[in-house]
Amino acid sequence: GHLVESGGGSAQAGGSLRLSCVVSGFTISTYCMGWFRQAPGKDDEGVTVVGSDGRVKYADSVKGRFTISKDNARNTLYLEMNNLKAEDSGKYYCVADPWAGACLLLHRGNFGLWGKGTQVTVSS
Repeated sequence: GHLVESGGGSAQAGGSLRLSCVVSGFTISTYCMGWFRQAPGKDDEGVTVVGSDGRVKYADSVKGRFTISKDNARNTLYLEMNNLKAEDSGKYYCVADPWAGACLLLHRGNFGLWGKGTQVTVSS
């Protein structure tokens, strides 16, 4: 499988960005899909996941501000980020795994497929 992220860039605090992840090699509708991020000098952090059943899970730090969605026809995953904060800055990675249990926890070890990431920088 191949995951390619796009949509990163710079934004002011309070602004919005939308990330996309175009997938090839497998059908996202049957996978647990999600987004992780990593800030400089920090461990990566699970942001959100969506299961094949449509159930979603968010990190507390992004609840109410970020929305994960997917377009199965386009085999593309999205992350809508609103009311951005400086602490949202980092490299955002699209992740995937065929195991449904991967969506039970925002744990990096659950995901076998990772994109190369897209950088998000939020200035206050």
